[in-house]
Order: sequence, then structure tokens, then C-alpha cells
Amino acid sequence: MDFEWAAVALGDVVWISLAFALGLLSRSVGLPPLVGFLAAGFALNALGVSGGEMLEKLSDLGITLLLFVVGLKLNLRTLARPQVWAVTGLHTSIVVVVFGAAIYALALAGTPFVSGLDLQRSVLIAFALSFSSTVFVVKALEEKGEMASLHGRIAIGILIMQDLAAVAFLAISTGIWPSVWALSIILLIPLRPLLHKLLQRVGHGELLVLYGFLLALGGAEVFQLVGLKGDLGALVLGVLIASHHKSEEMAKTMLGFKDLFLLGFFLSIGLSGQLTLETVVVGALITPFVFLKSALFFGLLVGFNLRARTSLHASLNLTNYSEFGLIVAAIGVANGWIENEWLIVIAIALSLSFAIAAGLNTVVHRLHTRYRRIWRRLQRSKRLADDRQFDIEGMTIAIIGMGGIGTGTYDKMHELYGGTVVGVDVDPVTVRNQRAAGRNVLLGDPGDADFWDRVHATDTLELVMLALPKLNTNLAVLDQLQGTSFSGKVVATAKFQDEVEELKQAGAATVFNIYTEAGAGFASHVVSQTPR
Repeated sequence: MDFEWAAVALGDVVWISLAFALGLLSRSVGLPPLVGFLAAGFALNALGVSGGEMLEKLSDLGITLLLFVVGLKLNLRTLARPQVWAVTGLHTSIVVVVFGAAIYALALAGTPFVSGLDLQRSVLIAFALSFSSTVFVVKALEEKGEMASLHGRIAIGILIMQDLAAVAFLAISTGIWPSVWALSIILLIPLRPLLHKLLQRVGHGELLVLYGFLLALGGAEVFQLVGLKGDLGALVLGVLIASHHKSEEMAKTMLGFKDLFLLGFFLSIGLSGQLTLETVVVGALITPFVFLKSALFFGLLVGFNLRARTSLHASLNLTNYSEFGLIVAAIGVANGWIENEWLIVIAIALSLSFAIAAGLNTVVHRLHTRYRRIWRRLQRSKRLADDRQFDIEGMTIAIIGMGGIGTGTYDKMHELYGGTVVGVDVDPVTVRNQRAAGRNVLLGDPGDADFWDRVHATDTLELVMLALPKLNTNLAVLDQLQGTSFSGKVVATAKFQDEVEELKQAGAATVFNIYTEAGAGFASHVVSQTPR
């Protein structure tokens, strides 16, 4: 087999080896592999390696697939929340004014590197720093299995509003406005039933993957033809089929391809320009200001009646700079508004902020639990309907995670123990569908310490069954239960043998390996149903 295409795409097998080695090192110290990929890009840059056109195409494809997957999981009603559009508008405005004024003040004071900036250029740089990274946040939420949680939906909504602002800036700054044919994209809405019908007919194999690529790339191409940003087209096509029951399956099949192509994006950040001592120092000095962005997000979200925990999780997810900042800076460089060094500075700050955000995301549950009293004092008494705590009303068995496995578990336990069984899920759509099917399912986040305090307050729960798809989410729930005086039994599901051992060490009394045990269950079913 000829692997020449890989050599063209990545320049050399050394690229893959270095990215793999540093990604593995990042994972071994508790950070996401993408931090290692960023480090690999900077290392290759220092060695004099250039990115090339193919790497750029891989990066673009990865971002297109990413936004398509986001669209598959997006509920448009989330964008209508004031916690999304109002918080985004206020946050962007405040950051641009405060950061822009600070940069301009340093320029007036004759501070090295910024002394030549006027007010307009200072505001442009502040605008570039106001965004948070869609790529990082979506990937972090996916790894933790929290895309459907309230804080995950709020964070994604804010990112999409920021992306729309970036699209508007691109149109204004480049002078390239959508053509009159852009209005024709509304014709995609009547095509929705056809798209759904095709999705129903493609099955579960390679045609499903190919159809996903067709929708993502086709949507991007259509939007580009009418003068709109292609990535926005991928997002819109994802939204159009998000309500189909197979959209979740399609999202899962696309994840591996998306992650592979996003490797090009993370490498390209490090390869975006020549590093100098001055740019590294300035980038490092800018990085801590990301905490001011995070604190502002937290204050605004709490001010709009979100619980402190929800606000904390959403804010820490958004504690980073964005790849859109690089795009804004690149436009500024192309138009001669700012020097090329600012592109490198923002790339360095972006990479360091990713490392910070990755570290914060690994300890966010512990941060909330340890300082819970402080967080509670900062929140308002008023609650949104889907951010309220609740009581399980005397239930004895709780199934956490109402996907396919959770639903089957619920039905069997309900058959055995009747009305003492309750299901819990973070996804409001899943909860609504389960309730419509007659099951007693509540909307809640099992990784929330306040949630488990309320559950324990009933003093009736005897068994917790974890049917969650992500190991990290299972571990987070076990960690919260360990922090309470819960004396009942906890059982969990796992996909791999090493996960079984890890869950047992974390406190699970029994762990069900869904692959190995499924074979035993299948055999038992056949024996019981087939006469000898």
C-alpha cells in the first residue's frame, strides 16, 4: 500500500511520531493530548519545519467537521437564552473596552513592543483576545461526556454567538459581502425532510460516514459559493438534521475522523510563525489575562440566574483564547493594521491558555466541592427551570444515564422493583423523550455535589447504577459520592478491562463490562429461549 499521501500531508513521519509522543506525555500527566500536539507544532517550528498547503487543508477539514458535529448536537433554543446572547454581547464589549484601553495605555507609556500602537490597533488586538476556542471547548466537553449538560450547552451557545461575531468581522474587514444569492440558503429548510429520509436509509456503516462528510463538506461549499463562511454551512447542515434520531449515531461515527484532522489544526498553530524571545515573553505575559475573561464570564452567568456551579463549569471551559483570534490577527496583518509579530504572540498565548484550561478542566469538580460554600454565597436565589435542584421523593434505585444501556437497565429494574426506580440524565431532550415513553426520569447532573446532597437528604437511596458512556463522567460521580456519607451500593458499566479496575478502585462495588458481559448475556438468552 502506498502511503505517499501521508508523507505529503504531514511532511515526514517525524511529525506523526513527535505529535504522538508529546500527546502521550500530556495524557500521562493528566492533560488532554491536544496540549502535546500544540507543543509538537512549536517544536517543529523551532526545528525550521514549515506547515505546507496540505497541513492547512487538513486543519480546515478538521474545523469543518468539528462545527458539523456541533450542529448535530445543537438546540437552537439555547441561543435564544439571555444567558447566551446577552452574556456574549456584554462579555465581548467589556473585554474589548478594558483590554483595548489597557493596551493603548501601555502604548502611550512607551512600553516596548506595544509603543507603536494607536487606539484602533489596540482595540483590534483586544477583539482578537475576546474570543474563546470552539475547538478546545467542544473537545474538552466530548472527553468528559458533558456536551448535553446545561453548562456545556451554555458554553457552546456562547461560542457560536462569538463565531457569528467573527463572521461579521471577516465580512466587514475584508470588504467581501455575501452575494444576493445568500438569501437562497433558506431553501435548505424545505430540503430538511429529504435529508432526514436519506439519513434513515443509509444504514449504520460506511454510507453513514460518507453521508456525514457529504453534508459537512457540501454545506461548506454551498455557503462559500454565496459568499458566506464555509464552516457556518457545515454548522447549519448539522442543525438541520439534529432532530433526527440517528443524528447522535452520526456524531459518534464522525468523532474519530474529526479528531484526526484536527491534529493538523493544532500543529498549524505552532507552525504559524517564527518564534523569538520577545514574542514568547509578550505571549506569556498576555496569557494570565485569560483569568479576567473567566471571572467576567462567571459574574455575568451568575448575574443571569445560573447556579454558581453551572457558571463555574461554563466559565472554566471558556478560560482560553481562540483560533478565531488568530484569524482576526491574520486579517490585521494582511491589511497592514498590525505587525506580523502579533500573530505569533496570540498563537503563543492561545497555546498556553489551552494548557491552563486543560488543567482547570481536570480539577473543576474538586474546585467546586472544596469551595462550595463560597460559590453558594455568590449565586442568586432565583433559579432557571433546568438549573434547579430536586428531590428524588423516596426512590431506592437510581439509574444515572438514560441512553440505550440505561433505558434497558431501567426497564428491567422497574419490572423487578416497581415504582421505586428513577432515572437521571443531563440531556433535556433525552429526559423529555423518556418521560413521553412513561418512564420516571429526572433532569440532573450526577457530577454535581449539590445534587447528591439533595439525594442523600432523602435517606432512601440504596443503589446507584452508572450507565454513563464516558469513564471520566463515571469517575466524577463516584468522586462526588465518596465526598458524601452515602452508604448504599454503586455499580457501573465499562467498555474496557483497564476501566473496570479503575472504577473499582474509585469505589464501584461491581463493574459490568458491556462487551464481555454482553456475550454471556446473549448465550444465556439463547439457552433460555431455545429448547434442547
